[in-house]
Amino acid sequence: MPAQTTPMDRRAVDRDGPADYELVITCEHGGNRIPAPYRGLFHAQQAPLHSHRGYDPGALIMARALAKKFAAPLVASTVSRLLVDLNRSVGHPRLYSEATRKAPAAVRQRILKHYYQPYRAQAEGFVRTAIAAHGQVIHLSSHSFTPELDGKIRDADIGLLYDPARPGEADLCERWKAALETCALNLAVRRNYPYAGKGDGLTAWFRRCLPPAAYVGIELEVNQKHVVSAGGYWTALRKVIVESLCSALASRYAAISA
Repeated sequence: MPAQTTPMDRRAVDRDGPADYELVITCEHGGNRIPAPYRGLFHAQQAPLHSHRGYDPGALIMARALAKKFAAPLVASTVSRLLVDLNRSVGHPRLYSEATRKAPAAVRQRILKHYYQPYRAQAEGFVRTAIAAHGQVIHLSSHSFTPELDGKIRDADIGLLYDPARPGEADLCERWKAALETCALNLAVRRNYPYAGKGDGLTAWFRRCLPPAAYVGIELEVNQKHVVSAGGYWTALRKVIVESLCSALASRYAAISA
């Protein structure tokens, strides 16, 4: 089942004026846990489970840092994406991994019922509640990416994924990128990298049923090389990501209010 944090007192959050939006944080690939009834399917899958294929290292701790700073509800899963990928639509060829794709249909349906559907329902509940209360939600989906894939080095520290056709998403990502690039860490920040922001995912699912004025969805992608690095760099990077988002949101609010 997805984990949930309760929203904290919003008075603890620094804001320039009243909020015209609410943040919701999600983390679809927060762990590599396989529930006991399905462990038999993964006897030969231990290596993938403990690699980037099994989960997004660092994504959950990043999501928790964002939720804490912004007093935002968090929906997170620690069940491996190799059981079922919560960031894929039903019917997508990568919804199930090789281990679960060949399981009987009844088994796959139970997995959907117990893990996929509750997660999506909880995320949708928070998103729609935020829209009802504030008129707009900013949904941040926390992910991380492997520094090398199929022999190709990914040349970014942070990726911000969004739909370029939705002005609110493009604007916030531009402001967030600029804020990140002013920090002392000399970060390489790229938009819609290493994946296309409008591809299949939880944010795309919300976009199909919610208008741009009500829903702003962004996927944060952090290079996993920083998560596994020694020393305090990962701690410093999380702080920079959080504080830069504060700056981007303040800039956005000032522009809207002007």
